[in-house]
Amino acid sequence: MKRLTLVLAALLVAALPLAAQTPAAPSTPVQESNGMTAQEKANLKFVMDWWRIVIQARHTEMAPMYQAETYMQHNPNILTGRDAFVKVFSARPPIDPIPATMPAPPVVQFAKGDYVGFIWERQAKDPADETKMYKYNNFDLVRLENGKVAEHWDYALKGKGTPDGGTPDSATALAASFKLSPAEQKNLEIANVEFKDILQYGHTELAAKVMAPGYIQHNPNVPSGRDGFVEFFSKIRQPEPLKAEWKNKPLMIITSGQFVFYMSKRELPHPDDATRKYTTYWFDAVRVDNGMIQEHWDAAVKNPPAPARGTN
Repeated sequence: MKRLTLVLAALLVAALPLAAQTPAAPSTPVQESNGMTAQEKANLKFVMDWWRIVIQARHTEMAPMYQAETYMQHNPNILTGRDAFVKVFSARPPIDPIPATMPAPPVVQFAKGDYVGFIWERQAKDPADETKMYKYNNFDLVRLENGKVAEHWDYALKGKGTPDGGTPDSATALAASFKLSPAEQKNLEIANVEFKDILQYGHTELAAKVMAPGYIQHNPNVPSGRDGFVEFFSKIRQPEPLKAEWKNKPLMIITSGQFVFYMSKRELPHPDDATRKYTTYWFDAVRVDNGMIQEHWDAAVKNPPAPARGTN
């Protein structure tokens, strides 16, 4: 992709990377959450249309149809507000005609209440062998208010030299609560065993109770399968006494049908000033079926190989 400037490239890649990277063919069919209400299905369609028309096709003149003027942007590279969003995404000419469908839709898409979430499958060069490609995932979450997109989160690392974007979370988002069906409540409880009791308190022996033997792992650094998960995390997590509370509670947990979606804040060193930190958001999601966690996604990219012994 031709880039106008290095800074603009960093903005587009880190902000909403759909248009900036070549997507991989999904390994599984597009999965849509079950159990959505009619309004939630309408919310999902609305956000999909916004993404296709305004973000992918760059018809930013239509942004007011979809986004609130006070649109809150949490990506650390883009200033908040609809006007700032339009400035970034109108830097390249629009695509005409507007595609009728997304060329590579999210592999997971769901809506719950006023929130719509996406998981995208991407590919990049393998850092251990640049002749090969590997798959990883991107996440996006938006909140609707008064029929328009009011707030957006994603996982984006701060680009060196980019504007100090992002804005604090709205009071509405911080107070978010969701009405769950009995099945969704059970799926949430099962998922929390993995993310609280196993990953935070180190009790990998609980994996046999909540994770399917064929557990599919989309993190490119962690082995697939329940046994691979247990072997990997038992080496880096020492068990601690279990408690009811989270050690590090996610900012938001959204359960929609089979999918349980976690969003947490992270404070990372600022690339332009080592004395400061910036805020970004980490995501995890699982699919629960038949009382067991079947599949996991997060925002990890593949780690580079460790330096050879004796080298810096």
